[in-house]
Amino acid sequence: MTDVQTFAGPADLHLHSNQSDGTENPGQVVRQAHAHGIRTVALTDHDRTTGWDEAGHAAAALGMTFIPGMELSAKHQWRSVHVLGYLFDPENTALRAETGRIRDDRVGRAERIVRNIGRDYALSWADVLEQTTTDATVGRPHIADALVARGIVRDRSEAFDGILHPREGYYEPHYAPDPLTAVRLITQAGGVAVIAHPVTSGRDRMMPLAYIEELIAAGLGGLEIDHRENTEAGKRTLRQLAAKHDLIVTGSSDYHGAGKPNLPGENTTSEEMVARIISQASGTAPRYP
Repeated sequence: MTDVQTFAGPADLHLHSNQSDGTENPGQVVRQAHAHGIRTVALTDHDRTTGWDEAGHAAAALGMTFIPGMELSAKHQWRSVHVLGYLFDPENTALRAETGRIRDDRVGRAERIVRNIGRDYALSWADVLEQTTTDATVGRPHIADALVARGIVRDRSEAFDGILHPREGYYEPHYAPDPLTAVRLITQAGGVAVIAHPVTSGRDRMMPLAYIEELIAAGLGGLEIDHRENTEAGKRTLRQLAAKHDLIVTGSSDYHGAGKPNLPGENTTSEEMVARIISQASGTAPRYP
């Protein structure tokens, strides 16, 4: 259990940097959060922890509390499921092996998608690499940025609604563990697992309640309920589920810089819930101001 000290609020526990699919470096992400009134922040890049040190230093300089985190990719049947992990041990062998496998397959999948698109549009792998940083794992957001740079689409939203949508025929699947495995990996590494935006509309609609109950039994700590992509009906269902099982409830922006319209602090997590995350974790410590 990590000691809970006095920490600043409000909290935004879901933000991305250019270490995954955001457009700003980790320090810039933290400074943007601070400018929007956030005083406790988590960096949750996809399947990697490489931005923790830079984000932590930026938070300390601004008197903010930093919660190290990650968004672990998972898949339930055809659904893409993201599991937020907080305060886990980044050196845990099993978790490191799984995130490495996910990142490696993500790159191969991105190359396949680009080859598919290149049959019909003037897009190359070199175009995509120009949109990434040295350490970032290449993914569909970078392909979207390359399509924008090429003038093929106006922005990421148009890319994902059009060329990158599965119905267009360019899509390729990628490896991801099932959510049960993801939750167990995070908890066994001393972290707290929270399902990200579980009730979005469309193809990524809610996992069956019975399956979420399985995740809870496996150690799921909470649900990200206040998120712009969750439906209102879904939020009501999740709140009932959270109350039934005394789960942690979070709210977050899912900030990606210029990659999405989301802004830091548009949804926040209460100090009580942040304290519960900290008290339940044993993998790594929060960084207090």
